[in-house]
Amino acid sequence: MALCRSIVSWISFLFVLGGTVASSAAADLTIGIGADVTAIDPHYHNVTPNNNVAAHIFDYLVLRDERQRPIPGLAESWKTIDPLTWEFKLRRGVKFHDGSDFTAADVVASIERVPQVTNSPSPFTAFTKQIKEMVVVDPYTIRFRTATPYPLMPTDMTQVAIISKSAAKATTEDFNSGKAAIGTGPYRLVRFYKGDRIELARHDAYWGGKTPWEKVTLRLLPNDASRVAALLAGDVQAIEYVPTSDVAQIRADKRLNVYKIIADRLIYLHMDSDRDHTPFVSDKAGRPLAKNPLKDPRVRKALSKAINRSAIVEKVMEGEAVASGQLLADGMFGTTKNLKVEAYDPEGAKKLLAEAGYPDGFALTIHTPNNRYVNDSKIAQAVAQMLTRVGIATKVEAMPSATFFPQATDLKFSFMVLGWSSGTGEASSPLKALLATYNKDKGFGTANRGRYSNPRVDALLEEALATVDDPKREALLQRATEIAINDTAIIPLHFQVNLWATRDGITYVPRTDENTLAHKFRPGASK
Repeated sequence: MALCRSIVSWISFLFVLGGTVASSAAADLTIGIGADVTAIDPHYHNVTPNNNVAAHIFDYLVLRDERQRPIPGLAESWKTIDPLTWEFKLRRGVKFHDGSDFTAADVVASIERVPQVTNSPSPFTAFTKQIKEMVVVDPYTIRFRTATPYPLMPTDMTQVAIISKSAAKATTEDFNSGKAAIGTGPYRLVRFYKGDRIELARHDAYWGGKTPWEKVTLRLLPNDASRVAALLAGDVQAIEYVPTSDVAQIRADKRLNVYKIIADRLIYLHMDSDRDHTPFVSDKAGRPLAKNPLKDPRVRKALSKAINRSAIVEKVMEGEAVASGQLLADGMFGTTKNLKVEAYDPEGAKKLLAEAGYPDGFALTIHTPNNRYVNDSKIAQAVAQMLTRVGIATKVEAMPSATFFPQATDLKFSFMVLGWSSGTGEASSPLKALLATYNKDKGFGTANRGRYSNPRVDALLEEALATVDDPKREALLQRATEIAINDTAIIPLHFQVNLWATRDGITYVPRTDENTLAHKFRPGASK
């Protein structure tokens, strides 16, 4: 019996030792990130890859669960004091990475910094412009006053990262170097190797509790083949943006797991519908046209009719997408049953072009990033072929996102492949950023790279943003969406399906907002 007990004890020791080794190995996590990150500065560029990294280092007053429902963050609760005043009660005992205490003063410094960030390709001002006054009641109570009733304050506060007041005057480069990257998030920045990787270390004093991973490396792997190869080799334990062409292979591999969900990411075409002359539209001989055809709603509708969305979903996206006829996927706040996916109608497209005075079509260039959205350059090539078939001689210019976005923001292009993820989970986000008339003072049109403008859409949106009653606000958003889409303000193509893959033994709950959050990966049985 003593021998049996010794054997059992030895086996138990080996089991514990093995568990200890596994636990130690699991203490480090490396994730393959599918798009470039342009800055650590959380207020520099409102784009998902940057925001995703920011969510590891910084916190927000209000967080979102995997379905984008608001949950307490640095604010434990919030309420309206009167129609023009929101009060947020802040979480006590929160520590920044440098050991300093989080208070209302840090919130004030963060919100005041947003409009002061220079050279922002896409600013966060759409989420702060409504705040006319901030009142610090006490170190853990802050009030935001607005000019009109504003129901979206809690959802807007999911978008503004809270920095330390000590970094209020810091430059973007100060954040990139780590000097100013002082947050309250679950990880602290160790080093940002631009274009290569971001190294993070666990913030043991994190108010949400210690995460499973002591060290996290976010490897920037925008090339699909390289990202998948790194997963297969075990160089990374998880990847985002699983290439649609590799989903079946990965699912069949017993060492790997796939997690998926329909995203709130709309892939769409934005057009220069504002300028009388636009740089990348000409006649078929390359000569300038007398006027910009994209200003004509009949031409924009013709372009939409020329696109076979089902073919893009089935062949380009290999079934991992959902064709779209509006701004958000079914069931999200502000979607409308009155809009359907535009039917593929090449003959109808040709007829509209003729009615608009272009019976022989014209020529244009589609500009697209080639490393930002799933199959982005392939989507552009497919659209180009479809437009060419109806008489619009179309070519594609693809480039890295770091090159594409600054030029798109500077209105260098005429016709673009773009994507938008509704951070607030309702139609006000794309309406406000993509379709509202550009107005820097109001924070409207911050990503309106086609400078579409429609006073009726603006009026409905502004009324919605001042309507506290949810059913009434949703009806206003629905009507604004219907007007804009029927005017072909943009051309919706499809919603991405968010795809993650992990090595066996690591699990992840897929998110509609696309975020790949290291602290949400868990060690444990998968298959």
